[in-house]
Formats: sequence, structure tokens, C-alpha cells
Amino acid sequence: MHGPASPGWLLVALCAATGAYCLLRMRSRVEEQRRTARGEALMGFGMAVMAVPAAVATPPRGFWFAYALLFGGAALRALWAARRSAHHLHHLVGAGAMAYMAAAMAASPGHHGHGGVPPLTGALVLYFAAYVLWSGMRLVPVAAVATGGGARTVGWGDRPELARVCRLSMAIAMLAMLFAL
Repeated sequence: MHGPASPGWLLVALCAATGAYCLLRMRSRVEEQRRTARGEALMGFGMAVMAVPAAVATPPRGFWFAYALLFGGAALRALWAARRSAHHLHHLVGAGAMAYMAAAMAASPGHHGHGGVPPLTGALVLYFAAYVLWSGMRLVPVAAVATGGGARTVGWGDRPELARVCRLSMAIAMLAMLFAL
């Protein structure tokens, strides 16, 4: 992505850590949780690769075309999965945003757009800003309930508040990447 190297590396670390935790969530006993974690791991690691500062590595245009195809396919898969659960609509928007950013990078690698904010970028920024606020507010009750003293031991892959933190982290990173586009 465009922009200074230090924030880029922080984004890489945040997204890679999120992807790694999603891999842990794939060990859940709940099938839907595992399926969701797979998609979120792909998104986390994909965002980590995309966030590598352009000053360090500038992939060829073909890389960005392949990335756009990969995340376009992930968006289609999320659209298909949305028949079962509305939660997958968020995955659809996220994968679509990744495909859009990859297509933008393929169209003009290494250049900022100086003609204002394109309408799709603005819409994605608004969506992810609203998602960050909404999911951040939802963390408070989950954290209070999760520590409410039950005798049941919950594994790392089945902690709902940590899954929400992952999604929140990826939404914040998506905002930063959209601003750097």
C-alpha cells in the first residue's frame, strides 16, 4: 500500500496476528465457527500481504490482477454463504473491498489518485467506519458476560469476544488501507 513504511508494517503485524488467531479458531468444535474462521484467516493474511509498504516491495501488475481474482472469488463464495447467514454479507463487503483495492493497485501501481475520493471508496469507508463503531460497542456487553463467572472452560477458538476483536481489527485495518489507496 501507499504511505509511510512504519504504519504499513504495523498494519502487516495487526493483520497477520489476526489471521493467525483465525487459524486457531479453525480448531473450534462448531462447524460454522470453523467455516467463518477460514474466510477470516484468508482475509487477515491477504490484508497483511497487501499492507506491505510499497517502498519495500512493489509487486508486478499481474500480482494485483491475481489478487483481485482471488478476492473476487471469495466475494462470490461469501455471497453464496449469505443464503444461510446474514453475517456473511460482511464477508462479502470485505472480500469485495479487497478485490476493489487490488484492481485499483493493478490499474495504477505506485500512484495516488489525486482526483478526489471515488464514490465506491467513500462508500466502503463509511461502511467500515460504521462497522468499527457498531462492533466496538458490541464488545462491551460480551466482555462483561464472558467474565461473569461460569464454570465452563472455553477454548481460545470459541471465545466470541476474541472473534469480534478480530473482526474489529480487520475493519480498522481496512479503513487504514482504504485511506492509503
